Amino acid sequence: MSVGNLLTHLFFIGLLIVISAFFSMSEISLAAARKIKLRLLANDGNKKAQQVLHLQENPGNFFTVIQIGQNAVAILAGVVGESALSPYVAELVRLVYDGALLGTVSFLISFFLVISAFVMFSDLIPKRLGMAQPEKRAMAVVTPMTFCMYLFAPLVWLFSSLANLILKVIGAPQAREEEITRDDIVALAEAGAQAGGVLEQEQYMIRNVFELDSRIVPSAMTPRESIVYFSLKESEEEIRKKIAEFPHGKFPVCQDTLEHVIGYVDSKDILPRILQGKELSLRTAPIVRKVLILPDTLSLFEALEQFRDAGEDFALIVNEYALIIGLLSLQDVMNTVMGDLVGSLQEEWIVKRDDQSWLMDGMTPIEDVMSVLKVKEFEGFENYYETLAGFLIFKLRKVPRPTDFVLYEGYKFEVVDIDNYRIDQVLVTRAEAMPEN
Repeated sequence: MSVGNLLTHLFFIGLLIVISAFFSMSEISLAAARKIKLRLLANDGNKKAQQVLHLQENPGNFFTVIQIGQNAVAILAGVVGESALSPYVAELVRLVYDGALLGTVSFLISFFLVISAFVMFSDLIPKRLGMAQPEKRAMAVVTPMTFCMYLFAPLVWLFSSLANLILKVIGAPQAREEEITRDDIVALAEAGAQAGGVLEQEQYMIRNVFELDSRIVPSAMTPRESIVYFSLKESEEEIRKKIAEFPHGKFPVCQDTLEHVIGYVDSKDILPRILQGKELSLRTAPIVRKVLILPDTLSLFEALEQFRDAGEDFALIVNEYALIIGLLSLQDVMNTVMGDLVGSLQEEWIVKRDDQSWLMDGMTPIEDVMSVLKVKEFEGFENYYETLAGFLIFKLRKVPRPTDFVLYEGYKFEVVDIDNYRIDQVLVTRAEAMPEN
């Protein structure tokens, strides 16, 4: 047993480890490489990225080559690995033990050393490298792997055909579905924000954009009792006073009450008449425009489409009984998307007192409450209510009175102010130790 033979055996084992590591890295990097990144690289002219995409679209032959290579290496390592080292290990063990179990001890030590080397250097480390930079590693191995596919073409064809036949018989899918859902995009944006590649504000906006399709119009509209409107019987002085007190861009115009809407006026049409000293009468001056009416069952995304089709940015909302229940503007929808970045609406509805409590308006959209309190879901909100007041009524099963409260998801929701049966203010405090109501 010469040193030369030992070095030869070690070199052979090392070569098997390198080959196995190559196949392990190839397998994990191709499976983990993201198609979105690869397509961007391919669009920039990266041919290797295009080759990786091609292999991902037809992975059968690729993985067949990997399995052939890995199993062949495993068999060779099992045949020669332990037996090549056992004699040398036995010589070392004999220095401290030379009994009847010398052969068994030498075998176990050799087996452990070979297995440890393969697990560490041909499996764990290559796969972690492949997972850390999957696109880069996949493009690095794509050329030699393509060569191996041509080299083992007959075996690849045989095993791939048999595998396809078996999968077809048992009805299993043979290709990975690549459908990307909005949940996937939101999750990617969150991961990007945590990694620092996406700004927190950008991630917030992406999430809110996708919420437009699930949030209905009442969650963003101005409620009926807060609508400022003009009636035909109002004098010029009353109109001037309203404009000065409520500097909105548009005002509904009614015959007398909101139940008899005839249109709306734009401040841009009224202000020039005031500045020029002209008569300001909603009856005689042709400045009243036709108002857009939307049902309260529309999602915010559908409302945006209606605004686009009608060329408007303002609409009155009606319920199933044709009663006006609110007003929605394009700005309201944008506030939903941008949130704290541009609008003060949430700040008006939700006032943070400290880390343990918030003062909320009863008309706060339940989605905003969920976002602030980090509550995943409120029971029944998809079918029965849209606001914090609706949640309290749903849970209490009555019209609340001051001091009535609900315990839910570690929070106490206490009614502190009622205005003519309307829940005006709600105090929300952390109550994690308390049982739910």
